Amino acid sequence: MAVGLLNLSGFGLGYALMRCWFRTVLCWAATGALLVVALPADADGVAGWLVVAYLVVLVVAAADGARTARRRTVGGSWRPLVAAGAGLVLLAVPAGDMVFYGSAQDEAVEQMLLDRLERGDRSVAAASGKSFADARDDYRSTLAVYRDLGEKHAGSRAGKLVPKRLDAYYRAVSAPYRQKKHCEAIEPLTYLRTVPEAIDRKLLGDLADYPDEPLATALYECGVGKLGTVRTDKDGRELSELLRTFPGSAQAGKVGAAVSGKISAQSRAVRGSSPCAAEEMLRRIRATTLSLPDKKVSALAGKADPGIEDGAYACGVAQFEDKQFDSARLSLTEFAATYKKDKRRARARDIAIAAEIADTRAAAGKHLPPSGPPGGSRMELVISNDAPDGVEILYTGPVTGRTSIKGCGSCTSYSWVSGAAAACKAGGKSYPKVTLRLPAGEYHFLYKHRGASSGTGVTSYADGSRIQPGYRYTGCTYVSRSPGLGYGTTGT
Repeated sequence: MAVGLLNLSGFGLGYALMRCWFRTVLCWAATGALLVVALPADADGVAGWLVVAYLVVLVVAAADGARTARRRTVGGSWRPLVAAGAGLVLLAVPAGDMVFYGSAQDEAVEQMLLDRLERGDRSVAAASGKSFADARDDYRSTLAVYRDLGEKHAGSRAGKLVPKRLDAYYRAVSAPYRQKKHCEAIEPLTYLRTVPEAIDRKLLGDLADYPDEPLATALYECGVGKLGTVRTDKDGRELSELLRTFPGSAQAGKVGAAVSGKISAQSRAVRGSSPCAAEEMLRRIRATTLSLPDKKVSALAGKADPGIEDGAYACGVAQFEDKQFDSARLSLTEFAATYKKDKRRARARDIAIAAEIADTRAAAGKHLPPSGPPGGSRMELVISNDAPDGVEILYTGPVTGRTSIKGCGSCTSYSWVSGAAAACKAGGKSYPKVTLRLPAGEYHFLYKHRGASSGTGVTSYADGSRIQPGYRYTGCTYVSRSPGLGYGTTGT
């Protein structure tokens, strides 16, 4: 009995007492093997089958020791009662070892969880140096680590640290907002609003509702800052999102005033040094405002109309002054066609005419046409048409305008050499003509032949003339053929 108890200690002391040294060494070997495998303790512990096998070895050693002791006399000063007591005392050794090992294993588990927490922290630190698009996967994987620690290992040292780590996590993700990078902050803040769907709200605490206010501010600041500065089909997304997602927020309540302020500022800017840019921005602001989901805000779009009208005119004038004659012609022609009740419509058409002439004859664009006709007498300029197709005549000088002459059905084109001498000289022929009554001064003309019979080879012709008081002037339009080129330019 005493020998069996001594062998249960795992050190084979019962065999040693009987001087069965080989069996003693076997017990030492079994215990040593277990210690080699089990130590140092780790989070996974010892395989269950190994523990069972070791316990079987101890039981076998105890039973074998008890059986063997009955056939032998235990020598020395040991008495059976003393040996039994020693065996009972020594049983505390493996029991204590189990307690110590369990504690060591628990500590190993704690360290493993702390290591996972630290890896998550490093991942957040690395992600904070990237754009959110590049860091999104890192943030999601780290959140999964925090969720596992906080929900499945809440009582561990690592689990108890999760709330603080989540606070740092939120600070890292929302860093662009604190840096006043409002447009850049929208995507990460929107992501943070989804975090409560993936983790226990008790772990988040106040963080669960944190993103709402910053996101509303970011949407407002970004949307107002971009208003009118990007293409219409991409403008207004932030303000629309703000009005849909946070309709009752203070930021949503400021959108109307911000839009009105932008419209007023750009309406003033069309009278400045860059009217074309201001008009374009005003048009974009109007389109964006009209698309916003709040009807009270979208109704403000009409406030931009007067500024757009002023800007359209000012832009055309500025283009003329900058020698962008074709652009000026298009802008002012469109203005005159769109705003038929505007008092500047006639003036816009005059500048458009001058711009069209100047696009061919630069001298016509040295300055804007006069805003009103001069006083004094007027001279007649009679222009006849010796060409098979009609002619539109544009002129600018002291006065600006356009007129037209119908085609001469019996007329033909002239050779390059004979055109100037023979045009409008045929006896007894009645040529279509028009009479202009013009004040004296320097004039620029543009003759534009039209009609199918003119052919694609006929080009417009620009010329200049000085009208002097007391004279009556005549002119003739015709088409001549350039050598080897078929129809060429028209002449006067």
